[in-house]
Amino acid sequence: MNEPVISVEGLEKTYGEGCGRCGECTGPDYNTNVCRYCGSVIALKDVSFELYQGEILGIVGESGSGKSTIVQCLYFDLEASSGLARLFPYDRGKANILTLPQSRKRYIRNHLMGMVYQNPLLGLKGYFTSGGNIAEKLLTADIYNYHNIRTRSARLLDRTEVDLEYMDRLCRTLSGGMQQRVQISKALANNPPLLLLDEITTGLDVSVQARVLDMIKTIQHELMISMIVVSHDLGVIRLLTNRTMVLKKGRIVEHGLTDQILEDPRDAYTQLLVHSML
Repeated sequence: MNEPVISVEGLEKTYGEGCGRCGECTGPDYNTNVCRYCGSVIALKDVSFELYQGEILGIVGESGSGKSTIVQCLYFDLEASSGLARLFPYDRGKANILTLPQSRKRYIRNHLMGMVYQNPLLGLKGYFTSGGNIAEKLLTADIYNYHNIRTRSARLLDRTEVDLEYMDRLCRTLSGGMQQRVQISKALANNPPLLLLDEITTGLDVSVQARVLDMIKTIQHELMISMIVVSHDLGVIRLLTNRTMVLKKGRIVEHGLTDQILEDPRDAYTQLLVHSML
């Protein structure tokens, strides 16, 4: 764990033109992320962290805190306004992946990252079968042999506890919990070193949530994949993560070991968050 899988420095995302005074009147101290001078929304401001091999980092905060924006910027669903992100499996961490050409960003998405969205149908094509969705991911990595794709898809579905009878069913016909498992299978298809999970248990029944979380923990332990887990549910954070960042109004207000954050929070906002959610 001497070298991080990803290192992020000064990540920022602003909606609007921005001005030189945005930082002066936004953030946790002002309880707003809207600049009163120019009206810009400061979704993220000076977010920095590192993630090491086999580690799971949790990001928690109230709605609108910017936690989902972090993973959306790293997965290139959103374009960051500024900042540096170095993914060490890519070019040995020499490049700022946020400023790469689109062709290189597509390569990173297809080969080195996996994304699991809160809404499974954002990560899946509902009119594709379960196996077809995984095949789509494999094809982006230039794997074209039908037998190899079929075999790999079956193994991934089995690993995520999807009965193989669902392999040739359209994803839109599956339950939410089953869709989430298929989405995880697709995200894992090319053995990415980094997996991003955004509110993946929201909307699932409690019993389904527990099985999905146990499955993720098992997969992470077996494959030693690094993960960033975004959740408003501190129970999920407690179960899955090693370290936790707490966000408020686009800023990190506390960052440390998950047990310490949940058992002995230092920041007043974190204390309120923990006491209201646990």
